[in-house]
Amino acid sequence: MTGETASEASARASASGRSAAGERERYDPGAVEPPLSEEWARQNAFAAPEAPKSPRYALDMFPYPSGDLHVGHAEAWAIGDAIARFHWARGHDVLHPIGFDAFGLPAENAAIKRGIHPREWTYSNIATQTATFKRFGVSFDWSRAFNTCDPEYYRWTQWLFLKFLERGLAYRKGAAVNWCPSCRTVLANEQVVGGLCERCDAVVTKRDLVQWFLRITAYADRLLEDMSLLGGWSDRVLAMQRNWIGRSEGAEVAFAVAETGEEVPIFTTRPDTLWGVTFFVLAPEHPMAAGLAERAGLRAEFETFLERVRRRTEIERVATGRRREGMFLGAHARNPVNGEPVPIWVADYVLMEYGTGAIMAVPAHDQRDFEFARQEGIPVRVVIAPGDGTLDGDTMAEAYDGPGVMVGSGEFDGTPAERGKAAVTRWLEEKGIGTGRVSYRLRDWLISRQRYWGCPIPIVHCRDCGEVPVPERELPVLLPEMDDLTPAETGESPLAKVEEWVSAACPRCGAAARRETDTMDTFVDSSWYYFRYCALDPERAVDPEAVRRWMPVAQYTGGIEHAILHLLYSRFFTKVLHDLGLVGFAEPFPNLLNQGMVLNGEKGAMSKSRGNAVDLMPTIERWGADALRITLLFAGPVEDDVDWADCSIAGSNKWLGRVWRLALDNAARAGSAGAPSGASDLRRATHRAVAGVTEDYERFRFNTAIAKLMTLVNESGDLAPRSSGEDVREALDAILRMLAPMAPFACEALWRRLGREPGIHRGGWPQVDPALVRVDTHTMVVQVNGKVRDRIEVPAAVSEERMRELALGSDKVGAHLGGRQIVRTVVVPPRLVNIVVR
Repeated sequence: MTGETASEASARASASGRSAAGERERYDPGAVEPPLSEEWARQNAFAAPEAPKSPRYALDMFPYPSGDLHVGHAEAWAIGDAIARFHWARGHDVLHPIGFDAFGLPAENAAIKRGIHPREWTYSNIATQTATFKRFGVSFDWSRAFNTCDPEYYRWTQWLFLKFLERGLAYRKGAAVNWCPSCRTVLANEQVVGGLCERCDAVVTKRDLVQWFLRITAYADRLLEDMSLLGGWSDRVLAMQRNWIGRSEGAEVAFAVAETGEEVPIFTTRPDTLWGVTFFVLAPEHPMAAGLAERAGLRAEFETFLERVRRRTEIERVATGRRREGMFLGAHARNPVNGEPVPIWVADYVLMEYGTGAIMAVPAHDQRDFEFARQEGIPVRVVIAPGDGTLDGDTMAEAYDGPGVMVGSGEFDGTPAERGKAAVTRWLEEKGIGTGRVSYRLRDWLISRQRYWGCPIPIVHCRDCGEVPVPERELPVLLPEMDDLTPAETGESPLAKVEEWVSAACPRCGAAARRETDTMDTFVDSSWYYFRYCALDPERAVDPEAVRRWMPVAQYTGGIEHAILHLLYSRFFTKVLHDLGLVGFAEPFPNLLNQGMVLNGEKGAMSKSRGNAVDLMPTIERWGADALRITLLFAGPVEDDVDWADCSIAGSNKWLGRVWRLALDNAARAGSAGAPSGASDLRRATHRAVAGVTEDYERFRFNTAIAKLMTLVNESGDLAPRSSGEDVREALDAILRMLAPMAPFACEALWRRLGREPGIHRGGWPQVDPALVRVDTHTMVVQVNGKVRDRIEVPAAVSEERMRELALGSDKVGAHLGGRQIVRTVVVPPRLVNIVVR
């Protein structure tokens, strides 16, 4: 007699779904999930092949390692993983990579606060997040993982910067820039939200600094035109990008200063209102403003005024409905269309960053001009009259910007305003006093940051040679080791304090020179990372052949908060790489899915910085990763916000237990090797579910997919006892295969317990038999004298006689017959019975 060890008995029992004592195994995610997560990580079970036959690139926006993950993060990864696993199940070779967006201010500030190096803080958080991702079971290809703070990565970020420099797309200039006094660094326009720093909510001020820019404006038209290639993007995101680029057609016209003869160009989208100009305004920062103030003896007043204005945010300066501040500069601008001199003012509501920093003011037809004119007693002249012609510049209460005809405009009187824009522009060009022009709201991308923890800019400043690029063979320019990372109040980077690092020989002439001490905006790092996943080639930034195999990305998933910054910059980088001949397409992400946020009740969106996040690992340890995934995916459409307070993870855990019991209770019968046949109720229910769930996956309607699976689980429980083993097997296989992308641990465990080969994600997707999905019943409408009185489900092949019987046997119909004589009965099989009575 041969004995059996306890471990052997346990293994046999686990495979059969029974305990060693013969009891059915209970669903216990704490026992099921950890061994599988360890196995998947050890085997790198979801590695993408080097030579894919049917490639699908499923990409999630990579995380910033600011600490461990929380439940708010989990939604994004549950969605992205469901998409990737669905592609695997349908027979595709999937690239589903992961990395970490690891440079940046939060890590540097956290390190300063804790008295440690940002490298130590960052890599510790990366290790923590990596462990959490693996426990959550996300199907990442870990062999392709990297961190943007790795020298092996930022070497190529620096190389790309040099390529931009060679093409004239990177340049350095002095400018009034957004300055965060708390972070002590410059911010791009896109990083100022409501006049506040997007990182710390400090009020942003202006400061004059020499900075590095990327010339994204050179690609403004292509960024707009190529939106036609983004058919998988939401209208909302496209509108946000379109508005940010802000393309405007109009005319550039030069006004001359009457007292000096100097010309000041302005851009206007309303050349049809040129005859309504009653004053002229310069931005306080305009280079001509100080000179005119000096000439008028107003230097002291102007400098005081300028200092006050610079303390205001851009939002405050341009808002309507508030008192504006300005001063007359004692000079006049001559209107080129009629020779009229109008007073030149400087005012806070005109910004140097937009247009030319000067405007022609037409108070009758621009609200901000109107408010300023009324405040300062400046005349208002109507030059666009509405249909009723009732506008009076002296009495109107607000500016009129609606349709109308031109008046008081010389030869253009009576011209419809919309037609007048083009007509006046042509006239300006013929007279040589103006030209048609396109203007953009988009500004070049300011990438200089005065902080340590970022990618060094590979430039050496030489007194004789100027700005000299570091030779490619010397890349990467590594960050030096240093202890004091506190940024200077002056605007200098902490790197400026490391003299032995800053001092360098000029690569061109060999003379003593100094390294650039600014580092790059971290959005530069994240603008090209998705190319690097295709192949981690140590000798080049991008492997064109690998990129050709995998890209463009089949599906990109991430938060809508990145609609302008990351997505716009990534599109820009891709176009530059296309022009460099490194990639063969112009758009990296033709399909984009933006998930909503996870809220924590009245505390708002979950965030570590707000202190309202629910930690992920404790939630997984209590309920299991699968229950959390199901809870988040079932909560509503992926684009909608989810309120964690309204979610029931206990209910999800309970339902997964029901799936578990259904599978194990029917494991023996489901072991049948025969093929299902016929059209049993269970087969019809199964194939209806497969058809519906497949469509839901294709449209990312995971909540309704789960609802259909819940229905199929209920139907299978009811119908299994009176169904064949083959039909039960088909139903269970379909449930597990369709549920696996959303609950991978439980489904993989059950798949193995049913005797299938490990790897349900490669087990295929259930196919639909159209004959079993076809509806074999119809709704028969019963009318009495043409009025609907009942609806009855009938077989598609129902006879006319049976339809009459059912109609006359209906209690609802009988109540309306009331003993009256039936004159005739009209039957239209199988849809209609109309009983005519009198």
